[in-house]
Order: sequence, then C-alpha cells, then structure tokens
Amino acid sequence: MILEIKIPSPGESITEAQMSTWLVKDGDYVEKDQELAEIESDKATLPLIAADSGQIKILVQSGETVKIGAVACTIDTAVARSANGKPKTETTKAPEVKPQASNTKEQALSPEKVVSTIAQEPVKVSPVAQKIMEEHGLTANDVLNGLKRISKNEVEAVIDYKSQAPSFSSTEKRRDDDRKKMTPLRKKLSERLVAVKNQTAMLTTFNEVDMSAVMELRKKYQSQFEAKYGFKIGFMSFFTKAVALALKLHPNVNSMIDGDEILTPNYYDIAIAVQSDKGLMVPVLRNVESMSLPEIEKGIADLATKARSGRISVEEMTGGTFTITNGGVFGSLLSTPIINPPQSAILGMHNIVERPVAVNGKVEIRPMMYVALSYDHRIIDGKDSVGCLVHIKQFIENPVKLLFDGSEPEKVLLGI
Repeated sequence: MILEIKIPSPGESITEAQMSTWLVKDGDYVEKDQELAEIESDKATLPLIAADSGQIKILVQSGETVKIGAVACTIDTAVARSANGKPKTETTKAPEVKPQASNTKEQALSPEKVVSTIAQEPVKVSPVAQKIMEEHGLTANDVLNGLKRISKNEVEAVIDYKSQAPSFSSTEKRRDDDRKKMTPLRKKLSERLVAVKNQTAMLTTFNEVDMSAVMELRKKYQSQFEAKYGFKIGFMSFFTKAVALALKLHPNVNSMIDGDEILTPNYYDIAIAVQSDKGLMVPVLRNVESMSLPEIEKGIADLATKARSGRISVEEMTGGTFTITNGGVFGSLLSTPIINPPQSAILGMHNIVERPVAVNGKVEIRPMMYVALSYDHRIIDGKDSVGCLVHIKQFIENPVKLLFDGSEPEKVLLGI
C-alpha cells in the first residue's frame, strides 16, 4: 500500500511552506511516527511525521516551497525491514572488483579520484574525465572497479598534487561569497521589523537596575531551589514577574491599537524573545500575574527549549500583550529593542556589569544592568512609560515586593 504524506498546515491564513531539511534519505526504510523532515513557514517550524512503516520516496526537495496539503513523500508499506535495517528490496552488496592487466602510466590514479571504497567517501572527477566517462557510458564505480592496484605512480601523483595544490594562509585575501535562500521565517521577520519602524511612533526610555538583591537571593537559596524543583532560578523569571506587576500599575503599557480603538487586556501574557537557528522567535507565557516564580521559570525554560528545537507551535507564539528580550546573554550593554506588533511596548534587558555607584553618599562597586523600554508614543505617554520602567527597577532592587503585588512589605504589615 502506498501512503501519501502531505504538508501539514502550520496555522490559519498560511497557504504555503518551505521544505527545510529532510532527516531521511530517498529509499530509506522509516518507522511509524518517525520524524521525516522539518517544514518551515513564516510563523513556525513543524515536523513531517511518518503515518506508517515502509520505504520512503521523496517528492519534494529541500529548499522547495510548496502549497499546504501537497504530497511531500510517499511510503510503501509493502516493503519490509531487513536485518541490516535497509528495505529488503534494496541491495547492499558491494560490486565485485575484477582485476585487469594494466601497467600503463596513463591509468595511474589521479589525485582528483582518490576515494575510500570502505568509507564510501565522495569521488572527485575532473571535467575531462567526466566527459570521457559519459561518452563510453561509464560511472565512477565502473572506473574504480577496473583498477587493479595502487602502484608507485598513483602514490607519486598524489604527493605531487598535494605539493602543488594552493593553500590559504592567514595573510592571503579571500573574496569568495556564501549565498543561501532566505527562510520564510526570516523573510516574515524582516517585513515585520520594517513595518514597525514605518507604522509606529517608537521611543525608548532607559534606566539602570542594581542587581545586588536578586543575585544575593539566588546565591543564598539556589541549591535549595534546585533540590526542590529540579532546575535553577534565573534572572528572567524575576523580570517577568516584575513586568506583570508593573503593567497592572500602568495598564496603558499593556494596551494596543485595534482600528480606531485602544484595546487594554486585563491579563498579562508575556512574550519572551528566544534566539534560535531559524531566527528570533517569541513564545508567549500566559497569565503571568497568577504564576509563582518557579512556575514562571519552568514555563520559560519549556518554551525556550521548544523554540530552539523548532517544535514550537503557532498558538504558543500568538497573543502576547508585552515582550521581554535579553540582549545581555550575548554581551550587549545597551540597545533600543523594537516593538513586537500589535503590542505597544517591549522591555530590553542587558549585560550585568560591575560599576562604581553612589550608595548613601559612598561609592560602592555594584552589579548594574541597563534596562530599556521601547514604546509606541501614539497610545503610551512618557509618564506611563517612564513610570512602568521605574517600577520594574524598584521590584528587582527589592524583590520581596513581588510577594505583595508591588507594595512595601512594611505597609502591608501595618495595613496602610
């Protein structure tokens, strides 16, 4: 029976996708539920799964763009798996080498044809040799099988070739180029970035955060936290919780433009920017306001793992109300992050650097981080944007406030 494996839909409004990478070869035997390939759209990367076991025939090549629902490959379920893991219809016997009498120098093995028949390394054939082979209906295997032995002439030819072959030293200039097709995800990302610059009145406000309290908290309780939950607590979870509380105090920063109306969600779905091999992905952690720090930390880790492995779904990257991006993991000291539409604001975290700061009239060395809040000035005023960033700074510098919805613990205790 021949099964057709079709291109799945990554989500609504998507009509085509790109065959990114085949994980199997044409003619291989595949198992049921095995991942056959990666399919990339402008929103997500999806796996192509085998519906049954059998021999695969690939119909769509890597890099090819096809319509959703098109047949990517077929699986012949009538083909059984042999003991060596190959389809039984496939012969794996190596061709027999028949010696032929030949001692002429013209039949010496050229360095361009040096191969290992055991390791199955690729054969290099010169253009002239290729033309002669085509005229006589020969393949590279036919020529290799016709060789009797490796003689002195072949060895000397290889030695001469290596001694004359050009080598690139550190002082030589190279002017070659690499060219590859832009992926759908990268194309969509570039379009969105340009649209943001052209369609928003984007401004950025900056501040700096003393990370001493959070770092001391992590240092003191990290081992106990890891023993209980099985993973470490990072900086991102503190900032994510702080952002949710700050957005409660400044709801305009959590708003977005919808036609001629301003939409303000009463929930806080925080998108976390994750860099992957496919480009920048922004999975969403939903209802952060109701989550504890351990829940936030685990949620971020799970989403980041899915994004980097290319297994994130469209639903998991849709619907955020605010975004956090951390350029500090790459060493960035300061930047102006770009808004993730249709959201109206984004927080940029940066590298932690020890700097001299004034503390109670004295100069002390503290671990400091610059933070940046980019916002759409069409619906967010300076008062809200600056105030939101200041509250984030205060919550990080005094993380105990995160337990009391941003209020001073002493005031909560006194009921004032």
